[in-house]
Amino acid sequence: MESSVQGDKTEWWRGASIYQIYPRSFCDSNGDGVGDLPGIISRLPYIAELGVDAIWISPFFRSPMKDFGYDVADYCDVDPLFGTLEDFDHLLVKAHALGLKVIIDQVLSHTSDQHDWFKRSRMSRDNPTADWYVWVDPLPDGSPPNNWLSVFGGSAWQWEPRRCQYYLHNFLKSQPDLNFYNEAVQAQLIDTVRFWCERGVDGFRFDACNFHFHDRALRSNPPKPSKDSVGSAIRQSNPYNMQDHVYDKTQAENLTFLKRLRLLLNQYGVAGLGEVGDDNGVEVMAQYTANGDKLHMAYSFNFLTEAFSAQHIRSEVERFEVKINPVQGWGCWAFSNHDSERVLTRWTPHVTDPAERRCVAKVLLAVLASLRGSFCVYQGEELGLDEAEVDYDHLRDPYGIAF
Repeated sequence: MESSVQGDKTEWWRGASIYQIYPRSFCDSNGDGVGDLPGIISRLPYIAELGVDAIWISPFFRSPMKDFGYDVADYCDVDPLFGTLEDFDHLLVKAHALGLKVIIDQVLSHTSDQHDWFKRSRMSRDNPTADWYVWVDPLPDGSPPNNWLSVFGGSAWQWEPRRCQYYLHNFLKSQPDLNFYNEAVQAQLIDTVRFWCERGVDGFRFDACNFHFHDRALRSNPPKPSKDSVGSAIRQSNPYNMQDHVYDKTQAENLTFLKRLRLLLNQYGVAGLGEVGDDNGVEVMAQYTANGDKLHMAYSFNFLTEAFSAQHIRSEVERFEVKINPVQGWGCWAFSNHDSERVLTRWTPHVTDPAERRCVAKVLLAVLASLRGSFCVYQGEELGLDEAEVDYDHLRDPYGIAF
């Protein structure tokens, strides 16, 4: 795999190959059964030999690990499970010496319920962070204000008896959503991004970046049309997929925040990659990377599903090109990541011969690297790994357990 970055070095991200590392399952340096930052450092020469341009490290911040670090309790510190800030600084130095850029996750749409901001916010309606999260009164019958659902199943609203209000959580109930309509929240989050810019990172992968804002009128989502392309099995396994999510995410106000975020990134010459979880993923990718004043690049879940054919890949890329060309945006593609089964398991279950599967793995990687845009390779994808089978009693992933 050879580097695809050419031309202006300040635009290293354009056409870059990005190797995603999920810290806890990558390399364990101390024998405690969990991967860590020193483990990543020890394998950086191997990653550099692959010829990739950058590594993307999933969250390693302080967290109760209800969602494996995507529930952040402190944005500016490393969880002891993974190491220390000094370990991260060492990782940066080693990666840069090997010619690798370093992208880290930033989970801005929500925090852990163990974050100090939320601990204070939930105690009363008149404390310094009282309005930092999305709090609403119940309807007259005591029920939540609307029909919004959590990605992880059930209502997106959780009752808090200390305030006698509901709070919004698009994911786990232990992941309360921040209130982006509050200027102090935006300013504080910008400061946390600046903290890592000052430390020397080269880019950020912004988790769930279309979930920042919600409809202020709290209107209920309509049902998704039955003719929708989402498979019936997926719809039935998770009711979240039965709604048309027009009010609980991807709001127009988010564009203004992304422009504010881009101004900060430009100050440090740092790149921004956005994760877009939306049925109209291609259109949102184009919108969020348009005109060079928001995110540098974005990816969606269009290729992280069971659907697979040459026509599917072609149609998605063509849709994107139609949307992206007029606005000069930039895409980033992925066939696998931590949110999906590995691509060989999803797309080629009918190929059983090991030698043939290795060939298919090479072809899929070649296709991914040939698409116009940047692309992400999930750890182990270069080895043609299949999805591991884990007994239910050993599952720790909350989404996997629920569904």
